[in-house]
Amino acid sequence: MAPNPSKDVVTSTSDHLRSQTSVIQSKISSNGEKESAGNKITFTEEEVLLFSPDKSTRLLPWIGMLVWPLMLFLPLMLNGPFESTNYKNVFKSSWYEYDYFSGERPKPLGLTLGILCVGVGQIFVIAYFFLHKHFLYFSIEKKPTSPPSIQIKGAPMYNFLEGVLSHLAQPEGFILLTLYLSGTWMFRLMPPSYYSFEGSIDMKKTFCCLATQDCIQYIMHRLEHSVSASFYRLSHKPHHKFTNPRMFDAFNGSMADTIIMILIPLYATALINSTCNVWTYMAFGSMYANWLTLIHSEFPLPWDKFFRMVGFGTPGDHHVHHKFFKYNYGHLFMWYDRICGTYKNPMHFAPRVFSPQV
Repeated sequence: MAPNPSKDVVTSTSDHLRSQTSVIQSKISSNGEKESAGNKITFTEEEVLLFSPDKSTRLLPWIGMLVWPLMLFLPLMLNGPFESTNYKNVFKSSWYEYDYFSGERPKPLGLTLGILCVGVGQIFVIAYFFLHKHFLYFSIEKKPTSPPSIQIKGAPMYNFLEGVLSHLAQPEGFILLTLYLSGTWMFRLMPPSYYSFEGSIDMKKTFCCLATQDCIQYIMHRLEHSVSASFYRLSHKPHHKFTNPRMFDAFNGSMADTIIMILIPLYATALINSTCNVWTYMAFGSMYANWLTLIHSEFPLPWDKFFRMVGFGTPGDHHVHHKFFKYNYGHLFMWYDRICGTYKNPMHFAPRVFSPQV
């Protein structure tokens, strides 16, 4: 068979990049010795490029910003300006009209749409993450490549389909969440306004729900770490086996962890924010579940620097918690960590542990 010159060039280039990466890791591993001698670690221009996509392609990952409104695709379509997709023209009125104070069993439409809203949001998040991981960054040779990993040791290697299937099938994840949503809805445990289809998404109330949920979750998270060693082993330790997590590890833990740190805060949040309608409840549920998934990403996301400026949670922030355990207990917001003195910026650990691009 005739030799393939282009394949030889790619192989040679890949070998060179691997060699340069090894040099960088060697420099970082000896950084402690250099610091003790009063010297600072330095990188060549080519080594820096290994962490940085070419300037001409840096805008490409920003198409991922579309994933945020797409998390709300279903409620926006059903309660938006288009008459053909408006819920009043799609469903019979008997399916959504409900008087909470009649004592009758609630209609399942709101519950079904809420679960579907989260599911549709997950489809968009997973699709975006696949593009982000494989196609939205380019190497020095203008070829698609993975973005820089958060941790300097590199991102975990896995089959993408296996990751998706394990993510969706974890009993302590979406299965337990679905049981919670079904039980609290059908047994009339939610505030009366949550069953109402009147109005539209109230983004202020959605944001208040997210902030309330994360505040309570912060408290529960710290309790799991501090109450006792046996309580930690029973609840949160299974999730902490991932010291370098991938996005699909977001809900991989234990039943006790999900109940303590997710379900109890969810119900408390509903009782505190008791005037939301069904559309706001859907928006909150989808944004919460999908944002919680994204912060477990093994790669930085395009909006991370802006998010960190305003105190929103990022994958880098959450990797600090998974790596060191005693910082960054918040998930969606870092406000509570900053107030309580438990926040650490991931750049504090770069380049020794985390990538300079984190």
